[in-house]
Amino acid sequence: MKHTLQKTLIASALSLAAFSSQAAVEIYNKEGMTFSADGLVNIFYVNSNIEATDAAGVTSERDQSRVRMGFLPNNVGFNFGKQLDDVKVEMRSSFWVSVNDTDLNRGANALGTNSLIDVRQFYAKISGDFGSVTLGKDFGLFNRTNILGDELLLGYGQTSDTFGLVDGGNVSFGNISTGYTYPFPKAQITYRSPDMSGLTLAVGIMDPNKSGIMDPNKSAPGSSEDTPRVEFEAVYSQDMFKAWVNGVSQSSELADGTDTDQSGFGYGVNVKFSGVSLTASGYTSEGLGHVAGLDHVVGADTNESEGYLLQASYTMGDNRFVISSGETENDDQASTTTHKNFALGYFRTVRPGVILVAEYNNTESENSVSSVAEDNGTFSIGTVVTF
Repeated sequence: MKHTLQKTLIASALSLAAFSSQAAVEIYNKEGMTFSADGLVNIFYVNSNIEATDAAGVTSERDQSRVRMGFLPNNVGFNFGKQLDDVKVEMRSSFWVSVNDTDLNRGANALGTNSLIDVRQFYAKISGDFGSVTLGKDFGLFNRTNILGDELLLGYGQTSDTFGLVDGGNVSFGNISTGYTYPFPKAQITYRSPDMSGLTLAVGIMDPNKSGIMDPNKSAPGSSEDTPRVEFEAVYSQDMFKAWVNGVSQSSELADGTDTDQSGFGYGVNVKFSGVSLTASGYTSEGLGHVAGLDHVVGADTNESEGYLLQASYTMGDNRFVISSGETENDDQASTTTHKNFALGYFRTVRPGVILVAEYNNTESENSVSSVAEDNGTFSIGTVVTF
């Protein structure tokens, strides 16, 4: 399972840098037209102690040090806006790179650099009194606010060796597969309502994901989808309170003529007071996400997943302290696989846009049928720079 998932993750898991532009640097602003840029660079020293038990029941232990980026890839984004009477037209493009050096699975001629330049956002947005419409590629709506609310978003998170994340060339995983799925970027047409006394609604049609794999000759698709993937989200937000629900639905017809449906439902609540932030979120899904928590991986609707994430943080001046506990359980009828992550984090803002991070994660995984198991303790210390 490790090698199969590792290939999937390396091919597809260059993660989420920023779902929307950060505090951007304005480059141009004249006659209603604006242009700005934003970016993020982060690097961590990481040490992992991994105890693993294979299918034969043999236990092994290893220590691995790395210098690599954290949960967010390094990125740069560009934003354009133009006010046209009562309608505003905007565009965003953002580009992610991996700074991780690795010769893992790259052959004898590996040079040790694997930048993986990737585009995860490239869209236009038209907004006015009616709300807004997003046209292009952006992150999905299912579990979007779950992951945006993760207190460890600027940190490191879990690096399950079962997924090949310790030695992988991409990001660590935050709490993907230990509390939420990853809202993979998708081609979409999404409508968002205006703010209605704190309530906003969003619904989008998105390019569906294939259930099954095309054969090597591409003579037959793995599945057929006659309707798009549909995702939605509702968020209610006031000064110190936020609650949300989101979901997804997709249907596929397999090559043998059978139908399979994929669906998911996410939820969460956040309360803040006197420097304290308390967050509880979770999800349940059928036919998508699977063990690795990537929501573009779809399959049989008999595969069921559910997860939760509980977090508390306390902010005192420039210091923020975090405690986090999350779990995902995946049932494919043949067996149940459970992934857990417990984390402690400290974030220190030394200057606006410069954050020091120290974090400890303990990740556990086990399968109910085989004796495959993992206990992974990871300490990381690093710096996040944004503009």
